[in-house]
This record gives sequence, C-alpha cells and structure tokens, in this order.
Amino acid sequence: MSVEQSSVHTSSSHFSHFWSSALRSKPLSPASETHVLTNSGEGLVRRLSLFDLILLGIGASIGAGIFVVTGTVAKDAGPGVTISFIIAGACCVLNALCYAELASRFPAVVGGAYLYTYSAFNELTAFLVFAQLMLDYHIGAASIARSLASYVVSLLELIPLFKDNIPNWFGHGHEVLGALSINILAPILLMLLTIVLCWGVGESSILNSLMTVTKVVIVLFVIIVGAFKVDVSNWTPFAPNGAKAILTGATVVFFAYVGFDAVANSAEESKRPQRDLPLGIIGSLLICVVLYIGVCLVITGMVPYQLLGEDAPLAEAFSSKGLKYVSVLISIGAVAGLTTTLLVGLYVQSRLYLGLGRDGLLNVHVLSHILSVGSLTGYSVVSACVVTLRWTDKAASQISTRWVSKRAEGIICLLTIACCGFAAGIFYRFGASFVFMILTTVIAICCAAALYLRQFYADPPGFSCPGVPILPTISIFLNIFLFAQLHYEAWVRFVVLSIITVGIYAFYGQYHADPDSANEEFLG
Repeated sequence: MSVEQSSVHTSSSHFSHFWSSALRSKPLSPASETHVLTNSGEGLVRRLSLFDLILLGIGASIGAGIFVVTGTVAKDAGPGVTISFIIAGACCVLNALCYAELASRFPAVVGGAYLYTYSAFNELTAFLVFAQLMLDYHIGAASIARSLASYVVSLLELIPLFKDNIPNWFGHGHEVLGALSINILAPILLMLLTIVLCWGVGESSILNSLMTVTKVVIVLFVIIVGAFKVDVSNWTPFAPNGAKAILTGATVVFFAYVGFDAVANSAEESKRPQRDLPLGIIGSLLICVVLYIGVCLVITGMVPYQLLGEDAPLAEAFSSKGLKYVSVLISIGAVAGLTTTLLVGLYVQSRLYLGLGRDGLLNVHVLSHILSVGSLTGYSVVSACVVTLRWTDKAASQISTRWVSKRAEGIICLLTIACCGFAAGIFYRFGASFVFMILTTVIAICCAAALYLRQFYADPPGFSCPGVPILPTISIFLNIFLFAQLHYEAWVRFVVLSIITVGIYAFYGQYHADPDSANEEFLG
C-alpha cells in the first residue's frame, strides 16, 4: 500500500470513528427500573423537598431584573408590557411541561437537558446542548456577580461610615485603559457562594430558601404598597405603540423566566423526584408569572410609562410618590434576588458538569473562557426530546418506508418546524410581508400534522406532557422565533461555539466517552 493510499485510509478511518461515536446514544432507565446510588454512598443525597424545589426555581428565575426589566420594557410597550410578560410566560409554560415530563420519566439522573438529548438523539447533539447551556451559566454568573457586588456596596453606603468612602474598584467597578474593569468584591462573592455549595446541597438549599423567601416577601410588599398608589388613567392607552412593541417586549422579557430548568437538574437530590419535579418546575414558573404581572401593573399604574426611568424605574416610581423607604427595600430585594440567582446558577453548573463527567466526555477546563447564548436552543431540544422519546416506546415507529425510516422522517419534520420558526422570526424582525410569515407557519403546521398522523406515540409513566406532538412543536416554533429576535452577535456566538464544541468533541470527547457505564450506575 502506497503512502498516499495509507493516508486516505487513515483519514477515512478517523472520520468513520468520529461519525459512529457522534451518533451513538445513551439509553436511560425509566423510574420503575432505577436504583439510586444513595445507599452505596456513590450518589448524591436526596434532601430536597417539593418546597425546596419550588424555591430553587423561583430563586433561579427572579433576580434584580424584576425591579428593572419590567420598567425598561414598559418604556416601549407601555402598560401592554403586562401582555408581553403573559406571552413570554405562556411560551415558558410550554417548555416547562416538556421539562416536567422528562424529569418525571427519568427522575434519578443528573444532567437535565444534556442527558435527555443524549438519550433521545445522540452524543454529539448532547455535547452541543451542554456547551450552549453551560456557557450561558458561566457568563451569567460573571455578570450577576458584578451586579450583586454593586448592590451590596450601595447598601453599605447607606451607613454614614461607608458613604463616599468605598472606592469604585471594590464593588462598582473601575475602568482601566478604557477596556478593562476592576471589581474586587465580585470574585469574593463568587468564592463565598461556591464554598456554600461545596458545604452541601442541604446547607445551600437553606440559604437559597432564606434569600428567596425574603425576595418574594419584598416583591409582594412592593406590589401591595404600590397598588394603593395606582392611577388607572395611566393604563390608557394600553398599547401605545401597537402589538409589535408588545411582541418585541415578549422576546426581551422571555429571559426573565429562564431558570425553571434548574429544578430538572436536581433530579438526583429530590426526595420524591417523580412527583415533585414536575410540580416544582411548573409551580415555580407560575409563581414567577404572577409576580412579574403584579409588578408590571403596579409600575405602569403608578407613573405614566413615558416617565419611567432607565436604570431603576421601580425605585424611581416609588420615590416620586414620596415612598423612598421602598427604594431601600428594593435594593435589599435585589441583593437577595441576585444572590439566589447566582447560587442556583453555580449549583446547576456543578450538576451539568457531574452528568458530563460521569460520561467521560470532557476535561471541563476547556470551556472556561468561551461565551454562549443557548437557553432557547436548549429548551427547543428538550421539547424535541419529548416527541422522539415517545416514539421509542413503540416498535412501530421504527418501521421503514421506501425512502427513509419513520424516525428519520420525524426528525426532518422537527428540524423543518425549527427552520420555519427562525424564518418567521426573521420576516417579522425585518418587517417583511405577512404573506411570508403565513407561508412559513403553514409549512410548520403541515409538519406538525405529519408528526401527529404518521408517528406512533405512547404515554410515559408519571407526568405526561399534554398534546404531544402538537404542544412540543408549538414550543419549538416559538422558541426559535424568539431566537431570531436576538442580536446577530448572538447568532455568531452560537455558530462559533458550535464549531469549537465539535472540535473539542472530535479531539477529546469521542475517545473518552462511555455512554454505557454511567447508565449502569443507575441500574439495580
């Protein structure tokens, strides 16, 4: 064999190994066949009750943004920002139902969306989902830590001893050379919360519960006090800039709800996961929806939307009514909110890494400096997992047709629905004719109909997402529609990160992955 032929053979062998590794999946055991590792001392301790899970979801979702985002979006949407939050909340409820089914179906595995994707699709897709979600948490943790440091310093400055005596580089941030910013307190806070997490899930859950209850009480107090200062005439006109401003606002406030998926990542530490995980996911999300709507109604009723401030609209609204003490409470609520958001974010990171580490896919230090925006992508993949995992319960779903298998046909339909959602979002974003939006929507409906009529579905044990496959496909369409509204830089980061992730998988992950070993740990 010549050198050239040997080189071609080697390249072909490497590509074949990469492809076979990328397409392998990891079967997960249903709840009835699962044996938890607690008794052997190798698994995580089950200490989280339903109340803990609900507080975990609320703690992850509601940060300082409830005091800021509501007002900034109301500047454009007017009182109609309430509808923006309802639309975004409804979209998240669809995602939550999909998460709830999978959390109930596989209640004793840690890793959330990553492991769901590993089971429903393949190893490479799961690795891509992991990267997108994990790096969201990394960047989120950095930005939240900076905001938390700033709020802590603002509270300290209320004490006369510290007022005007704390340098900017300690907590507010001090710019150097116009590009770098020094903030000493932010990494200190990160380390302290990391120590709390290392101490144990029980102890970190106590801190999260305490801070979350404090935050919710303050939000309720703000809503009740503000309700007595509402002037209903400020709600007219309700949608001053039309329906487009409300829908655009929905794409912005969608991320205010992100965090309920943290509950799914606590599966291995829940006392009664099959019952409590679905209730924790949906319950925490619905509570967040109610709180956001209440704040929206209060802030737009207290002050005309045109007069709302940019940086601290809610605090300024109360100050304008002579209730400056409420501003102090809002700062305390912001500290509590940011603390829980950061704590839960660090918690989810550790559980995602644990799930990936059990499979041997990655040296985790590789990801530490990469940026990503992936929540909507992750939610869409989870919705698709609900559909495909229903197929695997029926052997009939694997029957081949003349051209393509039923499973491949179904996956093509799911991908087409996602593409239609993105196209509809692009047409809407750039003001194209509604004919194009209608056309893409009709194509998506046809694909959803094909999924409904040409596939076989079985009801899973435990909680069952209603309306499969229609509800998950609506969720996918809306998620990707919202993804299309993001700044183009988010798309660039998504593509670049995906390329980098494939490279990491090709050179490291495919050679170290063991999809069977981690699953065997859960089998009795």
